[in-house]
Amino acid sequence: MTTSLTELHDDIVRSMAIGAVFPDFGGKVNCIDFHRKDDILVTTSEDDSVRLYDILNAKLLKTTYHKKHGADRICFTHHPSSVICSSSRYNLNSNGESLRYLSMYDNRCLRYFKGHKERIVSLCMSPVNDSFMSGSLDHSVRIWDLRVNACQGILRLRGRPTVAYDQQGLVFAVAMEGGAIKLFDSRSYDKGPFDTFLVGGDTAEVFDIKFSNDGKSMLLTTTDNNIYVLDAYGGEKRCGYSLEPSPNKNIEATFTPDGQYIVSGSGDGTLHAWSVNSRNEVANWNSHIGVASCLKWAPRRVMFAAAASNVLTFWIPNNSNADNGPMDTETEHHSH
Repeated sequence: MTTSLTELHDDIVRSMAIGAVFPDFGGKVNCIDFHRKDDILVTTSEDDSVRLYDILNAKLLKTTYHKKHGADRICFTHHPSSVICSSSRYNLNSNGESLRYLSMYDNRCLRYFKGHKERIVSLCMSPVNDSFMSGSLDHSVRIWDLRVNACQGILRLRGRPTVAYDQQGLVFAVAMEGGAIKLFDSRSYDKGPFDTFLVGGDTAEVFDIKFSNDGKSMLLTTTDNNIYVLDAYGGEKRCGYSLEPSPNKNIEATFTPDGQYIVSGSGDGTLHAWSVNSRNEVANWNSHIGVASCLKWAPRRVMFAAAASNVLTFWIPNNSNADNGPMDTETEHHSH
């Protein structure tokens, strides 16, 4: 059974249920990321592991351990077996090896990227070239190129910077102190932001930004568990939701690939889905794993992954035909 994105509707979203559970982490799951084109997921954990999963067959493919640096934020490069990973341990001198370009294939570090003086809290790869960005508690965003050790550019900001590229790689957004979102042209960011949005009335820090695939909407999650969808061109607030607080834990929210729904964790251990167009909640579930601090929808599948504490779960529609494999529900992928 294949479900194209144009057919993703309320009933399918409501039918989502846990299809696989991976409870074997030796510490909290820090971060998860799907590859854009291949059916794989990577995770980092406080047990210093980086784990690679086959999402079609719900199978752990590989585990590597990084005892020296730890493993905190992670994102795939364009190549399905290489990732960029930030350290969870710092000696905080100028030689701090804050970012590593890792080959999962042979567990080798291909390059170190040095410069940040504090923990990296946001990391994202350009969808179109070898550029990537990191935001750190040292109040800077650094722009890098996978092929070069040296930092390509630095933006100095107030507060805890969060970064995201749009799906065309033309624009990137940086959230900073006081709920300000600044948009930059990724080819001429040195000219400064071309637009600034304010999330009206909410001064909580934005700690996660995601663009919808069509580039029309931005999803913001704040430290006090408010979620906003903004028009990515004008900055107007399209909808907003308040979730139960989760002291000392951040939640994550995600768009579906068609941009029509948002799914989010909450401080009470539930998961929620809303329709962006109607603004109504269409589903809520018990996460069965506590407060979901990691949550992402797969780019090409009717599937999302949620992690809380030391457990990872894969969610799929529970009305699949019995003769299907666990992750057979494919969504049609439109590249822009």
